[in-house]
Amino acid sequence: MTDFIHLHLHTEYSLLDGACKIDNLIEHCKANGIDTVCMTDHGNMYGTLQLAEKATMAGLKYIIGCEFYVTNDMNDKSSNTAEHLVLLAKNRKGYINLVQLDSMAFVDGFYYKPKIDYKALKEHCDGVICLSACLAGGIPRRLLAGDYEGAKELALFFKDVFKDDFYIEIQDHGLEEEKRVLPLLIKLAKETHVELVATNDVHYLAREDAEMQDVLMCIQMKKQLDDPKRMKFSTNEFYFKSGDEMAALFPNFPKAISNTRVIADKVTEPAFKLNKKGYPEKDNTLIPTYTPPDGSTAEQYLRKLTAEGLIKRYGNPTQRELDRAEYELGIICGMGYADYYLVVWDFINWSKENGIPVGPGRGSGVSSIVAYSIGITDVEPLQYDLLFERFLNPDRVSMPDFDIDFCTDRREETIEYVRRKYGRENVCQIVTFGTMAAKNSIKDVGRVMRVPYSETDRLTKIMDGKTSIGDLLGRRIEGARKKFNAETDEDKKAELEGKLNELKAVKNNEFCEIYETDDTLKRVIDMALKIEGMPRQTGIHAAGVVICQKRIADNVPLSRNGEDVTTQYVAKEIESLGMLKMDFLALVTLTDIKKCVDYIKENYGRDIDFNQIGYNDSGAYSIISDGDTDGVFQLEAGGMKRFMKTLKPDCLEDLIAGVSLYRPGPMKFIDSFCNRKHGIEKISYDCEAEEQILKVTYGIPVYQEQVMQIFQFLAGFSLGEADLVRRAMGKKDKKTLMAQKEKFIHGGVSDINGSKIDGCVKNGIAPDVANKIFGDMEGFASYAFNKSHAAAYAVLAYQTAWLKKYYCKEFICALLNNRLNKIDEITKYVIYLKEKGFKVLPPDINKSKTVFAVENDGVRFGLSALKGAGQAVIDSIIEEREKHGNFKSFPDFISRCVEWLNSRLVEGLIFAGAFDDMGVSRSHLAAVYEQLCSRAKAISKQKNSAQMSLFGDIIEEEKLEVVYPDIPEYELNEKLSKEKQVLGVYVSGHPFEKYMNVVPDCTFNCSFFEDYVEDEDGNRTFNSISDGMHITMAGIISSFRRTTTKRTGSFMAFITVEDVYGSLDCVCFPAVYEKFKGEIANDKIVKVKGKLDVDAEKGISLIVDEIMPLESGGEKPAEVKSAVKRPVLWLNAKNLDDEAFDEFLNMLSNYEGDTVCKIVRGSERYMLPSGVNYCRGLLAELCSFIELEDIKYVDN
Repeated sequence: MTDFIHLHLHTEYSLLDGACKIDNLIEHCKANGIDTVCMTDHGNMYGTLQLAEKATMAGLKYIIGCEFYVTNDMNDKSSNTAEHLVLLAKNRKGYINLVQLDSMAFVDGFYYKPKIDYKALKEHCDGVICLSACLAGGIPRRLLAGDYEGAKELALFFKDVFKDDFYIEIQDHGLEEEKRVLPLLIKLAKETHVELVATNDVHYLAREDAEMQDVLMCIQMKKQLDDPKRMKFSTNEFYFKSGDEMAALFPNFPKAISNTRVIADKVTEPAFKLNKKGYPEKDNTLIPTYTPPDGSTAEQYLRKLTAEGLIKRYGNPTQRELDRAEYELGIICGMGYADYYLVVWDFINWSKENGIPVGPGRGSGVSSIVAYSIGITDVEPLQYDLLFERFLNPDRVSMPDFDIDFCTDRREETIEYVRRKYGRENVCQIVTFGTMAAKNSIKDVGRVMRVPYSETDRLTKIMDGKTSIGDLLGRRIEGARKKFNAETDEDKKAELEGKLNELKAVKNNEFCEIYETDDTLKRVIDMALKIEGMPRQTGIHAAGVVICQKRIADNVPLSRNGEDVTTQYVAKEIESLGMLKMDFLALVTLTDIKKCVDYIKENYGRDIDFNQIGYNDSGAYSIISDGDTDGVFQLEAGGMKRFMKTLKPDCLEDLIAGVSLYRPGPMKFIDSFCNRKHGIEKISYDCEAEEQILKVTYGIPVYQEQVMQIFQFLAGFSLGEADLVRRAMGKKDKKTLMAQKEKFIHGGVSDINGSKIDGCVKNGIAPDVANKIFGDMEGFASYAFNKSHAAAYAVLAYQTAWLKKYYCKEFICALLNNRLNKIDEITKYVIYLKEKGFKVLPPDINKSKTVFAVENDGVRFGLSALKGAGQAVIDSIIEEREKHGNFKSFPDFISRCVEWLNSRLVEGLIFAGAFDDMGVSRSHLAAVYEQLCSRAKAISKQKNSAQMSLFGDIIEEEKLEVVYPDIPEYELNEKLSKEKQVLGVYVSGHPFEKYMNVVPDCTFNCSFFEDYVEDEDGNRTFNSISDGMHITMAGIISSFRRTTTKRTGSFMAFITVEDVYGSLDCVCFPAVYEKFKGEIANDKIVKVKGKLDVDAEKGISLIVDEIMPLESGGEKPAEVKSAVKRPVLWLNAKNLDDEAFDEFLNMLSNYEGDTVCKIVRGSERYMLPSGVNYCRGLLAELCSFIELEDIKYVDN
């Protein structure tokens, strides 16, 4: 086979353009005897470390490169033109230059694409090989444009910069332009004495993958495969060709083929320092250091802070506390982590000094008494038996990891402080990648292939959202079975059997049947299989921040996500290179606590300090035991409420256990745990020595730390070695476990330091008992919880419960003000206040503050609760009121505030009830406000002009007066509807309230959504509802949208039904819609029957079978009376061309309703023959066509 190295190749990290999966690429090279692999993704280096690691593990040489976009001036943002250029790293210096160039391209040169310029190229050429690129390169473009001299000038520039490391690429993908440019490239190479190199612009591995590449591009551009106008590759030659195929393309240029090996041989030093297993060698010089202000060393300063902190925390620390601190300091300083502790302490200390709430801790770092002493954490570790070795011990390979929770509102201030402290070029956020998940792959491929949505939806409904497509089809079962049958080692065989059974369990027979019987969906599935798992787009790590001792862009490439700059490597890769990654997590509960404490201070003058209050208040535990935990951290879910009512916790240890047990897996111990606490079930231990470890959890192992202690106290393991065993159990590492089991039972020698381990038998525990204990621990360790983490969260649970118990109004007020944009949350807590007998007062122009506020025995809505109310305007109105007194009347308000008012704001205030105390009905105010505003503006203009009379006197200021029309107040339902329209929730009542007692046959209400268990990944398992469950629900239709099916054009509808607890999205397919369309109308009270569709990605909806009007007391509910005039939606479509305007009208036809819709387009005026349903969905779609200011809703 001809020796040939591909030097122009796009992996999956040329996002939705390259289709060479790195794993498949490495496998292909190994299988075909190719010893060198190269990557040159478009404009980025996202996948470079991954390629290097996997190539090294496979024994392949790797070449890191990038196909850059080059322009004359990367700071010029007036043009989107750029030319391609391939750069490869010869050595470590070349890699650093590529990193710096790509960082510049994103940070400084990004305009549509990341760009560099020729000046930057010249300054970063050392260690870099340059190839002239494809037809999009500068030289081919000039040649095709007839500018031979320009092409020659550019070639000579590259030769001057890169010397013998510049090559002119020749390619042949069967394109006409390539055939035209080839002789010109050859001529140019001869004249400039530049070597040729043959490349194929590889975008996919095999010729048959061309369709996959096409599909990816369609997904990226939101096009269909049959769209004749879309961009696509015109041949299927962009694959990973063999050396023989490449030689056949260029039979007259053998040197262009052999030069690929010459170039590969020029790569004399790998870009990364990796060990033989492919793991990066950490560069410890990247970890930031801390410079103490007193000139001492980091170790001396940490010891000083710890000594001072011990006195602050404990007053007169005991010998036990001093010994623990000294033990920890020995390990911390001995392992070189004093600087790390000080870096973390510094930004936490700064945050606290500046009033930024910081969490009590998170994760195993809560176990450190040094961290507690200096203020990194706020949970006393000895009291709760938290083990420092779970956080840090001499046998730990990875760095310790403090994850810190900050107040949501002010987290960014702390990050900004870190930027200032260590330098903006040394602090950066971290990239993440959204991938083509199984369900989305099916949906995207179906859309691209024009497969009806109903068909792909039918397919995705039977997928669990977690299992890969291949495993749903059982593709790995046969391979797993062969491995199982071939294995002779019993332990390994048992492990393989477990894996085989897992694969059998997730195989989906219904999915397989569709695959085998439906040719169209088989094609979709086959293509989705190929693209599944590919990166789709970049994002930003929710909390991760890199802090580096050196300039980040000199070590890893940077990227851009909108205005934010991120690394191009993900968090795991960043840490593997030796950089410090900190998680600055935003926790809204801290903001809740801060606001509640501020309100208490404001209303009662009391300072709340939980260090003084303590964690033993019976009142706090009573509210938890009663299940009254709405808003209480970690204890709000319905299932958790039931657990707490049964458990009746009376100490923090109970809360710590509760937080740990309420998770999938350990939940099976909940009943026994509660029964043992209350003496219903006997507490038992396998041996006497277990009691001191398991007593706090009533004989049931709950924590990872308890596993470690069992190994320590029963068998004589060191805690460091016990932690290694715990981790082996969690990973089900059978080989390690079998060796440790023998030592646990009979003793042996430590793997860590060679010391003697006594074993259980020597300590008086029978071998069969020891064997049982080891087996129990082995099963338990996989889902045991970190007690340190649970303790910190139990502290927050207690604090929120205490605040709610003694300052309920202030606490709920804080919750509301932290969730102003979450209508469902606002509704939930408003309902809670009403159920508890607190008044919920509507906005009042003379009493409301900007946000929710406590008022006497209730909570009043703030003026900013109005939809679309600008903060600055509301602040100005309140400032006017505070300066010049309450508004005496509606005209007084208008005249004093006219300069800040607009019609939408005034109308919103009226419908929200802000003027109700002035004794004028809302309908009267709505009838006159526009006239009053116009007159007030005229008076203000006259006043500001200081108009003079003929006699030199200022004309007397006109007073704003009003005569209200003789019209009735709105009907109750209409009044409530308008109230909800502007506030998002019903305040003065709910249209459904009077029907709540006449729906005994209903089996569901929206409070069921609150009864769930959530795992560590945020996945919810509902206790009271399930997929496919048949329910009957009553409520009010708050919105609906009619649309047509793509296949038949039949009408169907999407309906939102709302009860007092929340809302449920309902789907009426054509047959049901046709039968019950007469019952579908906004604000109608109905009863719906159907089947729940519980989807982890799309949420919960109801597939409707039946809709019935709900009767109250034997009578049908009164319909909302229409106003004298129907509301009008005015739309300005001035900027839409004919094609866009047709799409615009088609979109509007899907929202049929009662609102008149009038459209202005230039000099033309239109009115839709049927009205529209003005709702949030319509508004969102309108904004995709026209600007928000071109949309005006006039409620007549």
